[in-house]
Amino acid sequence: MRALRKTGAEPGARLVEIPVPEPGPGQVLIKVDAASICGTDLHIYRWDAWAAGRITGLPMTFGHEVAGHVEATGPEVHHLSTGAFVSAEGHVFCGFCPPCRSGRAHICERLRILGVDFDGAFADYVVIPERNAWEVDARISPDVASIHDPFGNAVHTAFVAGGAAEIATAAVVVLGCGPIGLFAIGIARAAGARIVIGVEPNDFRKDLAKKMGADLLVDPSQEDPVAAVMTATEGHGAEVVLEMSGVPRAIDQGTRMLAPGGRMSLLGLPAEPVTLDLTDQVIFKEARLFGVTGRELFRTWQQTTTLLATGMVDVSPVITHRFPLDRFEEAFEVVASGRSGKVILVPAGSDMSGQPSPQPGPNR
Repeated sequence: MRALRKTGAEPGARLVEIPVPEPGPGQVLIKVDAASICGTDLHIYRWDAWAAGRITGLPMTFGHEVAGHVEATGPEVHHLSTGAFVSAEGHVFCGFCPPCRSGRAHICERLRILGVDFDGAFADYVVIPERNAWEVDARISPDVASIHDPFGNAVHTAFVAGGAAEIATAAVVVLGCGPIGLFAIGIARAAGARIVIGVEPNDFRKDLAKKMGADLLVDPSQEDPVAAVMTATEGHGAEVVLEMSGVPRAIDQGTRMLAPGGRMSLLGLPAEPVTLDLTDQVIFKEARLFGVTGRELFRTWQQTTTLLATGMVDVSPVITHRFPLDRFEEAFEVVASGRSGKVILVPAGSDMSGQPSPQPGPNR
């Protein structure tokens, strides 16, 4: 089969022929229909400082956002049959550590990540544990199924600690309108927010944010986002802030635009320490700050299915490009350009163009 591999500690990747993997006990072999590119994949492709310090097993196939059909099953597979259409939960958990045993497997002490710690999904086939395969609702297309993982990040960020009900009628700010931030805008809109404000300097992504339902867009390079949010909320601040950028200045601004008693969820990953005014902007406000990673297993997946399969959130504006696997270099250039939403690699689609996906949304 073909697989996109990191073969050395250097920028780039190679599309090579390797044997089709065989599923072991409790594992399934997935024939890949679609695999979307994540920011993590771009780090690995560029081989930056994070990738050099994190990736230990080369050569390796990368990619972790994937959907496809079960081609074969290994021994001790009891719930999935060949032909089942599934999306992969890329966080492989042990099931025995204290977080796993207390229902928080997404923060497993021995967590391993598909396409980071073992061979991933930018290939014709990929092997994953059966328990990490989520059967996709029949109303959801392969493109949309492949972004269940990042969409689930947005769902978990928005709904953490029972926050779904909290969003209804709230002023919600999304800091950073990359793909996950764009998903969060649609989720907040679907959950009944009274106003959804996106903070983003990139014009292309601001346009996508409008399509996803943002009521107000603030360019932080042109105006003070704290002042803009205060004006839009009649001086009260936002009840919910969803931080997706990882920019230290934006994180500080998020606490300042937060209403007293408000909730701020932090998914973006800062590259450096962050300084906050804890006294006035967190403690005296009784603000709640939540660190968020991955998806709750598997409550977030059920929430994701409901939002996508019913059409409550239409993610089609965010899926902007599709490329065949053999045009991976173009695909990564588009991701790096900042003028894209989700970019999808299609292993079987050698005749696919890199133009916006023709699929109309989750109900195709």
